[in-house]
Amino acid sequence: MSASRMPALFLGHGSPMNVLEDNIYTRAWHQLGETLPRPKAIVVVSAHWFTRGTGVTAMDAPKTIHDFGGFPQALYDTHYPAPGSPALAQRLVELLSPVPVALDKEAWGFDHGSWGVLIKMYPQADIPMVQLSIDSTKPAAWHLEMGRRLASLRDEGVMLVASGNVVHNLRTARWHGESTPYPWAVSFNEFVKSNLTWQGPSEEHPLVNYMAHEGGSLSNPTPDHFLPLLYVLGAWDGEEKISVPVEGIEMGSISMLSVQVGE
Repeated sequence: MSASRMPALFLGHGSPMNVLEDNIYTRAWHQLGETLPRPKAIVVVSAHWFTRGTGVTAMDAPKTIHDFGGFPQALYDTHYPAPGSPALAQRLVELLSPVPVALDKEAWGFDHGSWGVLIKMYPQADIPMVQLSIDSTKPAAWHLEMGRRLASLRDEGVMLVASGNVVHNLRTARWHGESTPYPWAVSFNEFVKSNLTWQGPSEEHPLVNYMAHEGGSLSNPTPDHFLPLLYVLGAWDGEEKISVPVEGIEMGSISMLSVQVGE
């Protein structure tokens, strides 16, 4: 393994309010930015760009997307003007071939799943960045394979950052007062942690078959927040350390589990 290999990260992003708050999660993200090797560029996969087909941001200056409502004005006034990288976007087109990847030169940008965590890691917004969309039409094993195709970027000084939540059920969230985690949320979260280092064929991976877990459907009524984890696990070489920089379950049914692949 290259000594300069970039780690790959899955960050449980939770509420957009983390952008404005100082808590155990935001401090952990900040610490990662302070202590990990500085990347030449970042490829970010966010639960909030869930598309038909695969796209990648390919503009020089991606916009900051405020894809949420009902929050304090200070959140809408916050921007993350990280430069884009059309060259890196083109590199992804080549790496992921024959999967067709559309170069998005105007429609998208950085949504809160991506900039909401990276603003804590790299507040200067000075690292070139592209965002890769998640193809909603593909099965879980396909997303794990996408991570495997992206793995070589880590040896080129590019950091892979995926953002979602392995337990994400807003319908059951305890918005006020009592916030004890539901037993099914705790059980599923532990299931994820215990299978991070599983090795074998993609189709048989327990986290590819996460809906078979008794808490799978309650923990993930939709797959968008879970699938980003598979990109990071796909980029694992089978030997590197996998660690958990921070974890917790908020509002009963939102897991803030973060996963780090590599040192």
